[in-house]
Amino acid sequence: MTEITIAWIALPFFIGFVIYLLPKLDRWLALAIATVSAVYAVLIFLEPFPLEIQLLDSFGVSLIIDQLSSFFIFTNALVTAAVVIYCWQTGKTAFFYMQAIILHGSVNATFVCADFISLYVALEVISIAAFLLIAYPRTDRSIWVGLRYLFVSNTAMLFYLVGALLVYKANNSFHYQGLSGSPPEAVALIFLGLLAKGGIFVSGLWLPLTHSESESPVSAMLSGVVVKAGVFPMVRCALLLEEIDPVVRFFGVSTALLGVGYAVFEKDTKRMLAFHTISQLGFVLAAPVVAGFYALTHGLVKSALFLIAGILPSRNFKQLQHQPIDRQIWIALVIASFSISGFPLLSGFGAKVLTSENLLPWQVVGMNIAALGTAISFAKFIFLPHQTSPPVPLLIGEGSITRRGEHHEERGASPEEGSNVDKKKIQSGFWWAMVILLGGLIGANVFYYEAYTLKNIVKPLITIVIGWLAYLFIFKKLTIKLPRAIEKFDHLIGVMSLMLFLLFWTIWERSGGLI
Repeated sequence: MTEITIAWIALPFFIGFVIYLLPKLDRWLALAIATVSAVYAVLIFLEPFPLEIQLLDSFGVSLIIDQLSSFFIFTNALVTAAVVIYCWQTGKTAFFYMQAIILHGSVNATFVCADFISLYVALEVISIAAFLLIAYPRTDRSIWVGLRYLFVSNTAMLFYLVGALLVYKANNSFHYQGLSGSPPEAVALIFLGLLAKGGIFVSGLWLPLTHSESESPVSAMLSGVVVKAGVFPMVRCALLLEEIDPVVRFFGVSTALLGVGYAVFEKDTKRMLAFHTISQLGFVLAAPVVAGFYALTHGLVKSALFLIAGILPSRNFKQLQHQPIDRQIWIALVIASFSISGFPLLSGFGAKVLTSENLLPWQVVGMNIAALGTAISFAKFIFLPHQTSPPVPLLIGEGSITRRGEHHEERGASPEEGSNVDKKKIQSGFWWAMVILLGGLIGANVFYYEAYTLKNIVKPLITIVIGWLAYLFIFKKLTIKLPRAIEKFDHLIGVMSLMLFLLFWTIWERSGGLI
């Protein structure tokens, strides 16, 4: 299995460059890589014991592959496959598929790393590949959004690298377990980098603009799997080291509340989804022992929602309330919204029940509020008007959607400007992507069928109904617009300094001065 693992890690990078040599096979090769990852994830899930591979013993450079890794790898495989199929007939160049596969491979690498230096290399490759995909349209706006993401990421990783070196100095090892016995400043610096990279708490406020201004398939990959490259190491450290667990849980609750607090007031579809990504990452961190299953359900549902949002006639909820959408699209939107709200028969229900059963007492109130906010947020989609056939059919085209509203998105123009669509039908790639993602949400129920008890079913249903009523009678009528000043580039960099102080203080208090 060791040889298979090494080959599996290297294969996406090799095939990524082969795509340039055989551009006519770009889509097939990209889909093949996603399939290989899915098969590998299943094999790992069936393994009774974790696989540990020592690369450089004297430096603590090693890999750990277990069931936790398999959930994240399987999520990456399904999301990548869905995006490739979605883009199948859109005219994307070989460059797009090459970067998508390199991004896929580097994200997978973070899910098996067990040391800080290997993780650093993987995270930096992710930054470059993600930047190139964000800037793929080559508009001034897309290039700036990509550079903004790259600058924030690189700044965060500088802090991270200093922390990794301090861990090595204290333990002569880069292994995650080296955090135990390392000075608080080392842990704080590493976590600062991971919080920013993963879009966690206020360090993740770069995420809404980046995800909302990217093309829909890129947004799906960023929100579905890329941000989890920063979350996974925190989960792994929490499981390995008891003293790290409460710190991770604290940021889980804080992130869940912050993200949903913005999402309930957001009037832009893609920005709402982006803020809710922040919130859902909080759910992943809130109960590290079941983080893998929650990451799987979130990755599938959020990727589906971003792809659906890309074909809606407008990004503005107010406009959508007066523009009935096609009923088939609405059904797909409702299935995804039900899952993320925790409705039974979809895996989001099992993920929320499993998470709630593994919360500590001090987390319960905050996470219940976040769950209620989720129901309120996605009521915006569920209660959109719909009809058998839309007034003007939609088209998936080059650079996402060939309609004025989506091109406004790429230029950073206001989504309120409306939209025109070419009179052509949605291409089949969209529906096949929905089959993969929404089918995965139904199929993933097998991982936790024990959740279906009367008590477990009643609580989320009550939460959803209260959320819907709150939306219909309160939030739907509100016109509150939260300020975006904190999302500006210079403020994002300044927030990192504040977060460093918060992290240092939190870790110092919990460790009594030493981890």
